[in-house]
Amino acid sequence: MELALLSDNSLAFLLRWVHLMAGTAWVGLLYYFNFIQGEYFKEADGGAKSDVIQKLVPNALWWFRWGAVFTFVSGILLVYIKHLSGMGIMIGVTMGTIMFLNVWLIIWPSQKIVIASAKQVAGGGEALPGAAAALGKAGLASRTNTLFSVPMLFFMASSVHLGQLQTSIHGASATSLAAVFGLIALLALNGVFGKTGPITSVKGVIGSGFALTAVLYLLVELI
Repeated sequence: MELALLSDNSLAFLLRWVHLMAGTAWVGLLYYFNFIQGEYFKEADGGAKSDVIQKLVPNALWWFRWGAVFTFVSGILLVYIKHLSGMGIMIGVTMGTIMFLNVWLIIWPSQKIVIASAKQVAGGGEALPGAAAALGKAGLASRTNTLFSVPMLFFMASSVHLGQLQTSIHGASATSLAAVFGLIALLALNGVFGKTGPITSVKGVIGSGFALTAVLYLLVELI
């Protein structure tokens, strides 16, 4: 019995370690794309921008998307092994799952079109017809992930350090669940079909991330 418990604890620790390492790479690159590379592209000339898209972006996206995979898989396994069901962790898991899906279903497929278009233009051809639209889709999903990253990290940490958010999701009121997860769903849908709006700028997405964190926390606490 004790050996089995030790084994479970050791596995949980290893998963948490992988989760933190992979998450650092994933979110770090998310912030690089949104706060650094995006701002550089606004000032770079066409040749420099094309070179970055062809050579740097594919490499960065490789680490980005596989960081997302290892973060997601290790996190889901950790939730399963530790039987986690607190309100805080479930909010974090929901937002992290949406972010993961955005990476693999929107950002990466769209960026492949942008990269292929840049290579074709560099070779003397015409830009691919869907490149501009693909860039817009990737940008919206990426900004949405940046927005979600702030509350996602807050609620992940709260599952350990804020006792009130450790309460099982099964004990939460239907109104609270509908308000919290309904808001998350609406923002996720906007990240696919809507517009960037207030999260267009770097300051806007950072400020909106903290505002969303506060709103979600209040919805959990007050309803």
